[in-house]
Amino acid sequence: MRIAALIVAAGRGTRAANQGAGPKQYAQIGGKSVLERAIAIFAGHAEIDEVKAVIHADDRELYQLALSAGGWAKLSAPAIGGPTRQASVLRGLEALASSSPPDLVLIHDAARPFVSGKTISNVIGALGERPGALAALAVTDTLKRAADGIVTDTIARDGLWRAQTPQGFHLEPILIAHRKAAEQGIDTFTDDAAIAEWAGLDVAIVEDLSSNIKITTAEDLDVADRQLTSALEPRIGSGFDVHRFCEGDHVWLGGIKIPHTHKLEGHSDADVVLHALTDALLGAIGDGDIGQHFPPSDPKWKGAASKLFLEDAVRRVRDLGGRVGNVDITVLAEAPRVGPHRPAMQELIGGVLGLPAHRIGIKATTTEQMGFTGRREGIAAMATAMVFLPAEIT
Repeated sequence: MRIAALIVAAGRGTRAANQGAGPKQYAQIGGKSVLERAIAIFAGHAEIDEVKAVIHADDRELYQLALSAGGWAKLSAPAIGGPTRQASVLRGLEALASSSPPDLVLIHDAARPFVSGKTISNVIGALGERPGALAALAVTDTLKRAADGIVTDTIARDGLWRAQTPQGFHLEPILIAHRKAAEQGIDTFTDDAAIAEWAGLDVAIVEDLSSNIKITTAEDLDVADRQLTSALEPRIGSGFDVHRFCEGDHVWLGGIKIPHTHKLEGHSDADVVLHALTDALLGAIGDGDIGQHFPPSDPKWKGAASKLFLEDAVRRVRDLGGRVGNVDITVLAEAPRVGPHRPAMQELIGGVLGLPAHRIGIKATTTEQMGFTGRREGIAAMATAMVFLPAEIT
């Protein structure tokens, strides 16, 4: 049985101002986008075979940036949403059905990045007996009906539930229900369970956790970011690398090809900046060094771009639930000059680490013509990295 997760992320999120990051699903909380956190939970769940996001046509670039370091094998190409959430879900379902259709589909709002694996499993389990199931919370507050700001009635809360996501269904019946609603021009359903109910499908209630909040406002974003950040503890790592010069006409520094009178000798591209930074990240999480993970004795790393090594180190940090706070790099060389290439290095490194330029320090110094760098025999680099990891593994 194949199970897919459909992450609905095509909304505009106008109530959550997030300092130019675009819609709320692309805002950062705890160093990752809201959307990335939602996708990661489903992509990492053992029972989920495929994850597909539904995004707005204008958000293709934001989507790629938000997931640049994800690398989830289960994540398929996104579907493009429609003018309403209901239309977007239908397009996502059609995309799933068009190629290797799953038996079950879990529809989840990208704005809920804290859904638990237990809730996902329970919704899937409920689909063994019913065509539909939704995560929900029992209403515990007293409910009032009001008119013109005056209470007119108290509503009994017995049997009332707050609908959440994921909402799970057998694919064929929910797709048929969505198609039927679209054909009849009905676009007022507020969730997929409502469409299922309208189509006569039984929908089971699965009790959810209160932590599965929906991020709606700027305040929600701030609270979520504070909670995630406060749950992390800092680690510091350092790295050092050196390579000698040999015949050539360029060097690689910080992922940038710089013309020079010589090149640096090494099994890979000999980028001392990225090598030192990779070791700093690995040191911060206590996970060996670059030589252990990418031994020079392995021919497949011959001439490899050192960006690959840095991407692997970042993945290891994120696999632990951590994030990189900032990095600081010093290049020791008489030549070439680093300053003119600093912005390009910051852009490349920032793209891998998910950091803005002001969190990436890049400096250069000479050794006053002393030592091997002073004699222009090679280049060295030192790097320091601040990493934040969940407290339970520090």
